[in-house]
This record gives sequence, C-alpha cells and structure tokens, in this order.
Amino acid sequence: MWTRKELKLKGKAAFLANYWKTVLVSLIIVFIIGGANGRGLTAQYRFGSNDGTEAVETEQGVTYHGPQDAVSDPQVKEALNKVFNENTVIGRAAASIGGTIALVIIFLTILTVLAGMAICVSVFLINPLEVGTARFMLRNLNVKAELKELVYCFDHGYLKAVKTMFFKELYTILWAMLLIIPGIIKVYEYRMMPYIIAENPEMPTSEVFAKSRAMMKGQKWDAFILDLSFIGWEILSLFTGGILSVFYVNPYRHMTNAALYERLAYTDAGTVSRL
Repeated sequence: MWTRKELKLKGKAAFLANYWKTVLVSLIIVFIIGGANGRGLTAQYRFGSNDGTEAVETEQGVTYHGPQDAVSDPQVKEALNKVFNENTVIGRAAASIGGTIALVIIFLTILTVLAGMAICVSVFLINPLEVGTARFMLRNLNVKAELKELVYCFDHGYLKAVKTMFFKELYTILWAMLLIIPGIIKVYEYRMMPYIIAENPEMPTSEVFAKSRAMMKGQKWDAFILDLSFIGWEILSLFTGGILSVFYVNPYRHMTNAALYERLAYTDAGTVSRL
C-alpha cells in the first residue's frame, strides 16, 4: 500500500534533480491540456413599368426615366412614388432580415469550422503530446529525462495512441453528461491511460482501458485525497500570481502522479518503471 508522503517525496526529489526541464514540460502541459461600410456605396433600386418608365433611387435622390409624357403626368408621378416608396420599405425590411439570417449562417459556419479544427488539433496533436509528457515524467523518476520524450508518441504507435486517447476523452465526456459524479469517477478510472500508452505504445485500446481500470480499482478515493493534498500549495500560489505554480507546484504534482503510476504498476514486481 502506498502513502502520500512516499509518493510526494519521490516526485519532489525527481523534479528537483532535473529542475528546468521538468518545469518546461509542466508548462507545456498547462498550455496544451486545460483563447464595407455602406456609406460610400451607391444603392440603387429600380422599378420598371410596362410603358418603359423607370424610377431609380441613388444617394442624390429619386429620378425617373422613361417616356417624357408619362413622367410629366402628375398622376403617373404620384403612382410611381407610391409604388417606389412601398417597395423601398418592403425591400429594406427584407434586406435587413435577410442580412441578419446571412450573418447568423456565416457565424455558425465559422464556429463549426473552428470547432472542427480545435477537435482535430486536440485529437492529433495535443493528446499525443499528453502521452509524451507522461513518458517524460515517468522516465524522469529514475533518470534525467530529455525533452525528446515529448514527441516519442509521434514515432511509436501514433495512430493507436490517437485512437485510445480519443475514446478516453469521448467516454469521459459522455459519462459527465449523465451526471457530474460518474464523470469524476471515470476521470480517475482512466487516469493511468497516458502512462500505460507511454510504456506500451502498441497496446490495443481495449487493453489500455482494462489495465487502467484494474490499476485504479480501490485507489480512486486515495488518488482524490492525493490531489487534495496540493490545495494548500495552490492557494499559496494565488498570492504569487501563479508564479509558484509554474516553477514549483505543477512540476511537483505531475511528478507525484507519475510516482503513483509507477507504484501501482510495479508494486507486485518490486521494481520500477522500465523506461
């Protein structure tokens, strides 16, 4: 059985032994896991009649074009003005409504495209980097890890890692949509998956899920308490504007989480991570 003190001591020692690289990787984790004006235009509205008479509205006013005798007739002028004004009001109202609908459609289209791009970036870039950070932290427990570990996943089992991490996030979201508590439980149940993939890049998705569930069985509450033990540090970090989190708390916590994985994965064998 592990203790919080044991894990935190090992995590802190490993963090301090490779200080700046661990700080940088932790910072990367923070960033990738949790940002015609119509005034100069001339608008024209044209309304024609069967006799060739035409009314044109410009910024300079309304002018009429057509047979001279028809335009000069006061009754024709009155009729044309009436038709023109009515249609202008209707046309402007229709243009206003149509413009609003067009803007909404454009906004929704842009939003959909941006959402799609964000999902692609998360699935194909951020998730593999999360596996890489897990590998760095795990390796850093026993030797001074190098930054190249961050991109390890891109050359080793990349597509399997993408698939597994995608389903991890999807299932977590779906459980969270049911109720908050089941979502939190699943977060802890799937907690070891990035570390498992980091050590076993070719492991099938179903096996990664099964192994993480088995490792966290009976450990979720203790892992939750382990997380709570960092609250004091986080509160203290608030007084430094987050600087303490960047240079101490986050690396310390991430290394402790890696120590938890190592403890759960290798307790029976009495060994440490083979990375």
